[in-house]
Amino acid sequence: MPYLIVKHKVKDFNQWLAVFESHADAQKEAGFGKVQILRDYQDPNTVICLFKVLDIVKARAFTQAPDNASIMEQAGIIGTPKALWLEEL
Repeated sequence: MPYLIVKHKVKDFNQWLAVFESHADAQKEAGFGKVQILRDYQDPNTVICLFKVLDIVKARAFTQAPDNASIMEQAGIIGTPKALWLEEL
């Protein structure tokens, strides 16, 4: 089972969470399953998302969609998120 970990810094966690949750259906359609949201203990505006990936082809395409830049801006993401694709052994 593949997984995706995304780490990013946000201006405001609540603003980011509202935008993130508003895209839940799109994430499911794009091949993502369960997601776990984590925050850095010392910096609550550093967010880590652990996604279970059900369809890696769809999920990779979704993460490379041209409209991601505007969604990230709306969510208040600072800088470029770091993504790590993993495979369960």
